[in-house]
Amino acid sequence: QVQLVESGGGLVQAGGSLRLSCTASGRTFSFYAMGWFRQAPGKEREFVARITWSRGITDYGDSVKGRFTISRDNAKNTVFLQMNSLKPEETAVYYCAAAMHNWNTYEWWGSGTQVTVSS
Repeated sequence: QVQLVESGGGLVQAGGSLRLSCTASGRTFSFYAMGWFRQAPGKEREFVARITWSRGITDYGDSVKGRFTISRDNAKNTVFLQMNSLKPEETAVYYCAAAMHNWNTYEWWGSGTQVTVSS
């Protein structure tokens, strides 16, 4: 079993920054990658960023490239998402997820943290 707990969400003005954290417990030694996704009301879930657990290779959704940075602290079983220059349309629930075999399929999900960007 794996448990993922997100934190760091909140209310920020447009152009501001937030840093999300996701701490994992359980079978963390089995992780291949961790990722961040988001879902706004009435919209489909959207890929934001992902990182391989051992080598730290990163990948980003086109809409966040250059503004968001994903990183991890293996010793603390934690992945971070630094979000800069936030836009109102990025208001959503942000979810952390863990993948065991490749970074396209995520078996474990957190409950999410709300990010609200005011205009």
